[in-house]
Amino acid sequence: MGSDCSSVVAEELHVLAVDDSLVDRKVIERLLKISSCKAVTAVESGRRALQYLGLDGEKSSVGFDGLKVNLIMTDYSMPGMTGYELLKKIKSSSNLREIPVVIMSSEKVLARIDRCLEEGAQEFLVKPVNRSDVKRLRDIILQGYENDENKGSQKRKLQDLSPTSCFARDLTPLKSASASASSQQSCLKRPRL
Repeated sequence: MGSDCSSVVAEELHVLAVDDSLVDRKVIERLLKISSCKAVTAVESGRRALQYLGLDGEKSSVGFDGLKVNLIMTDYSMPGMTGYELLKKIKSSSNLREIPVVIMSSEKVLARIDRCLEEGAQEFLVKPVNRSDVKRLRDIILQGYENDENKGSQKRKLQDLSPTSCFARDLTPLKSASASASSQQSCLKRPRL
């Protein structure tokens, strides 16, 4: 039953992509559509994203157009409102806080990455984003749907796929020292933090 749900849900995925660079928006949009997302809405700024989501406080908001947003991907460095500020606004909204938010940046600044993850970002991707990144994100969304279907309204369990999972594993007691060493080695081999 789970695989049937996954195929139906994959056809209905809707991603909101936020980036001030037209080229980056087009690349993300193309990657998402290749990865079976039904709809991709691309906007050029955090303010435009807030308008689309109905969080700008104005009556002229664009709104959802009948499509539920399943994932928000936003660039970190944008004029006017950073991706971090957008993340904070989304996570402070009682209606939208459960939507996974992924931050993207061409700079790998550890303090920035930690701050975004602590604020509630599902993932932090270093640009250029590639097809395997997008496929992993799609799988994260689908896993969330399967968990919701099988266990009611349980929160998404993404720890195994998140970049901080190395730290979570290191805090749990392991059966042997060799298991601990192999766990730490696999974390060090990860391409991104």
